[in-house]
Amino acid sequence: MAHQAGFVSIIGKPNAGKSTLMNALVGEKMSIITPKAQTTRHRILGIVNDENYQIVFSDTPGVIKPHYALHESMMHQVDGSIVDADLILLVTDIYEEYDEADVLKKLERSSAPLAILINKIDQSDEETVKKKVDFWMEKLNPKAIFAISALHGHNIKAIMDFVIENLPEHPAYYEKDALTDRNDRFFASEMIREQVFKQYKKEIPYSTEVIVTAFIEGEKLYRISAEIIVERESQKNIIIGKGGEMLKITGTYARRAMEDFFQRKIFLEMFVKVIPDWRTKKNYLKQFGYE
Repeated sequence: MAHQAGFVSIIGKPNAGKSTLMNALVGEKMSIITPKAQTTRHRILGIVNDENYQIVFSDTPGVIKPHYALHESMMHQVDGSIVDADLILLVTDIYEEYDEADVLKKLERSSAPLAILINKIDQSDEETVKKKVDFWMEKLNPKAIFAISALHGHNIKAIMDFVIENLPEHPAYYEKDALTDRNDRFFASEMIREQVFKQYKKEIPYSTEVIVTAFIEGEKLYRISAEIIVERESQKNIIIGKGGEMLKITGTYARRAMEDFFQRKIFLEMFVKVIPDWRTKKNYLKQFGYE
């Protein structure tokens, strides 16, 4: 049997459940998940390997209208993912108001087979789900439509079977033991950023970036230093909290997540640094790993 391999891009609007789906498909926590929209900023690859195939899933930022340079970088990553795709999974959900125009415009650039995934059906009823299916069938006539619950694993196997069935014949793109294209530093910074999203309200999480400045691997202990970048002095005070309390809470949860992920004891130290309006400055965005 010929070997199959291909790039499968997961796209959609913010908060549709793309990262939850990616983690369910890959079977590992590759993407951070929070109730807030626009949590994913980078294109993250999650690789599923088998003797006969290799699936390279691509989790992408939610499609939005860019308001500043960071958003533009995020949308470039979505565009790149669509161009590269051998197969596209468009994630929508039962709350969708049929205003996916921005997403559909991006899809015009691709001739790859398309599957629509209607997510969060556990929060809906049969009639609503059927209306969504009928709408998307008429709107896009995709190769397949799946009603799913990424959170509860409903129909994940059906999606995997569909993906494998539609993979092109191709040698593996990555080593067969690879799980992702990202390094450990990236995942450490994402675990801190996830806690920033979970522990702080309003604009604070969107104004922050996390940079891992040191990552020293010992046999039993990893020593990790990180900077939380914010845009204003007032945000720095909020991140740190009274007597350093908030930073301590954030660090505790991030450290536990890292210990679970890396299966090592973690010594984590974090500092907070102000870089005014970093989201609008391309030199800083490049420095922070945004294309």
